[in-house]
Amino acid sequence: MAKIGLFYGTQTGNTQAAAEMIQQQMGGESVVELIDIADAATDDFANYACIIIGCPTWNIGELQSDWEGFYDELDDVDFNGKKIAYFGAGDQVGYADNFQDAMGILEEKIASLGGTTVGYWPTEGYDFNDSKAVRNGKFVGLALDEDNQSDLTESRLQSWTTQLKSEFGV
Repeated sequence: MAKIGLFYGTQTGNTQAAAEMIQQQMGGESVVELIDIADAATDDFANYACIIIGCPTWNIGELQSDWEGFYDELDDVDFNGKKIAYFGAGDQVGYADNFQDAMGILEEKIASLGGTTVGYWPTEGYDFNDSKAVRNGKFVGLALDEDNQSDLTESRLQSWTTQLKSEFGV
């Protein structure tokens, strides 16, 4: 079994594509198992001490629809002792007032349920007004913007996965 569970939801395919790149950069299928949240059960989280959560921000600061449907079920997951990393896709220009809000909404809930957040990411290099995903001056996870900064996605993923390998101990 893989050491890390990567749970993602996707609307346009950008988050799934990022999840697949993360899987490869972390060491492939033997290290990271991809789980579409639309097909997940609460029991699936129990299989991993290290978890990556991927969710785009949809509409005006909302969770992607599959995560929206799963949100209340998170209350039934024991996140105590688990390291949780987050990544999200968003549009910092079109939605500058709620850039990456979905990532922040999920992190707040999972942290309240005992999950330990890892994989914080700097806000430098982004241009937005407000975000529920910023804590102490950093994003709670990797912020991707395929609409405005797709040229930076690959290098951001490489830096972040290198950071995660250290934080996850893999």
